[in-house]
Amino acid sequence: MATTRLNLEMLGAQETKAGNYFVSNYPPYSFWTPASVPEALATLEREPLPDTPLGIYLHIPFCRKRCHFCYFRVYTDKNAGEIKRYLDAAIAEMTTYASKPFIGGRKPRFVYFGGGTPSYLSTTQLTYLTDAMKALLPWDEAEEVTFECEPGTLNEHKLTTIRNVGVTRLSLGVEHFDESILKLNGRAHGAKEIDRAYNFARSVGFPQINIDLIAGMMGDTDALWQATVAKAIELLPDSVTIYQMEIPYNTTIFAEMQEGGNEIAPVATWAKKREWVQYAFGQLEQAGYTVTSGYTAVRDPATTRFCYRDQLWAGADLLGLGVASFSHVGGVHFQNQHNFDPYIDKITGGELPIYRALTPTAEQSLIRELILQFKLGHVNRGYFAHKFGVDLRTRFAETLKELRTEGYLEEHGDELRLNREGLLRVDRLVHEFFLPEHRDARYA
Repeated sequence: MATTRLNLEMLGAQETKAGNYFVSNYPPYSFWTPASVPEALATLEREPLPDTPLGIYLHIPFCRKRCHFCYFRVYTDKNAGEIKRYLDAAIAEMTTYASKPFIGGRKPRFVYFGGGTPSYLSTTQLTYLTDAMKALLPWDEAEEVTFECEPGTLNEHKLTTIRNVGVTRLSLGVEHFDESILKLNGRAHGAKEIDRAYNFARSVGFPQINIDLIAGMMGDTDALWQATVAKAIELLPDSVTIYQMEIPYNTTIFAEMQEGGNEIAPVATWAKKREWVQYAFGQLEQAGYTVTSGYTAVRDPATTRFCYRDQLWAGADLLGLGVASFSHVGGVHFQNQHNFDPYIDKITGGELPIYRALTPTAEQSLIRELILQFKLGHVNRGYFAHKFGVDLRTRFAETLKELRTEGYLEEHGDELRLNREGLLRVDRLVHEFFLPEHRDARYA
């Protein structure tokens, strides 16, 4: 079966269709159920496993505008009062968690503000929120505090506040530098706002500034993409992340596809997207960057890290706060209520807002870490032998053989390493490690 899927891709099944491409967890979210919520509640009452890092994710679901390709839980119609109500709910949620045994005296090793648009918050709202969070679980041991931004929401005063509350990694959602591409894909910011925001951010002195790009947006061409890559290199950010455009089911692009009876999305093929990412990686490498994952290039690997990613992909506990947020605590997955009012109503009613959960088996936990770490381009056999008591070359012999035969995988001592061709399609290849019951199921 693995051979069939890999060969189909090589034979040209490249059109972009609706569905999730990016693999962020395992087992797939579609297998998480409300019936398993008691398992999540039970794990909160247990002490943490020794030496397990703790991270915090807070979802800020507010945006100036919903992008046509966005599949996150976002709102563009909330006023200041509703935003205050949401922030109070998130603080109350965190207050409940802070008293639970699973915290075990730990302080967060990483904090991540995602969205939506965290930079949509005013400086007053941001200070109010972060002061409350630090009072509950201090950040003085945090190795990284990440904050996602939309360039059009930034000015020097707001960026100074973001830096002063302790943010160490600013992630700018640029996506593309061409004005026409930004408009066509529904981005709220324009090209001119990017330079202004970036220059302000540099002047404030963030230790790490990251630029996000998307390969394969509607309307993109070879020339426009090459210009975008050149502009990114000209700015010399500390890191660049590049994602390949996907069309999940809850996007406006998919809704328009349905209305028109179209199965094929109006974006680049997977082959073209891989070509563009390969071009970007090549140009970044010529400029002195190092490719450190299927999506990431960094200027200095010795100083530029992604702590939240590396720790989460190695089994760290992640406490997800806010509407629709995902958590991973004590080996148990769970997700919050995925709509605004039900989320807040649960908290104001004195309950945790957990909507669905899943407790992976030991084998599923092994597969989760394996596929996530493969997204770095390499996995260490000794790590999995020590942690899970499994020899990867024996347990996944058939899949590894197939990946080698198709020319994607190489072995170097104790390391299993994807070459560049494998890395560019890693989110497709890791499906080969899924258990049979998960391979052809809906992911989200």
